[in-house]
Amino acid sequence: MIATIDNTSNAIEWAMSEMINEPIILKRAVEELEHVVGRQRLVEEQDIPKLNYIKACIKEAFRLHPFVPFLPPHVSTMNTTVAGYFIPKGSHVILSRYGLGRNPNVWKDPLRFDPDRHLHEEGKQVVLSDNHLRLISFSTGQRGCPGIMLGTIMTTMLLARMVQGFAWEAPDNEQFIELVENYDDICLAKPLVAIAKPRLPRYMYPTY
Repeated sequence: MIATIDNTSNAIEWAMSEMINEPIILKRAVEELEHVVGRQRLVEEQDIPKLNYIKACIKEAFRLHPFVPFLPPHVSTMNTTVAGYFIPKGSHVILSRYGLGRNPNVWKDPLRFDPDRHLHEEGKQVVLSDNHLRLISFSTGQRGCPGIMLGTIMTTMLLARMVQGFAWEAPDNEQFIELVENYDDICLAKPLVAIAKPRLPRYMYPTY
């Protein structure tokens, strides 16, 4: 439950902040929604397989700004060697989400928010998990997150609805969103504040 709520909200807040600071990226996300969904209805779950660029933006937020720095520790059940490192039986193994996602030996220009890197490697379908552990979003294997499908749907739908429904920009007195990480975790140190202007026909927005 904690991972479902916090991972989703954290990823979307970082993705929106990065996209507002990169208008070309935000424009491409809007164009994808215009092409796949249009302006006469809201994005739905059935659209998710076609929203590759939206999912690439989310995956890049997972890579660059994971919610917690480390995975829970695991204990090796036998002697093994991983990437040339000998790990004795009984060792406590902790994987760094932060270190994997920003590893310069794996990612070109690792500190840059670049959704295209996931489009090129995934081919036709972008998924938010990574079985090669170049980044850790939902983990993998027998102890991987059982909520991959739910988390993918929730996160993709939230970002897609926000991008589809509103035009976003930094506050009037700021040229860009300040991207500063909290020292206690990897959330934004200051909550995202942005201007949102409706971009769909008025009848598309529910009124109460």
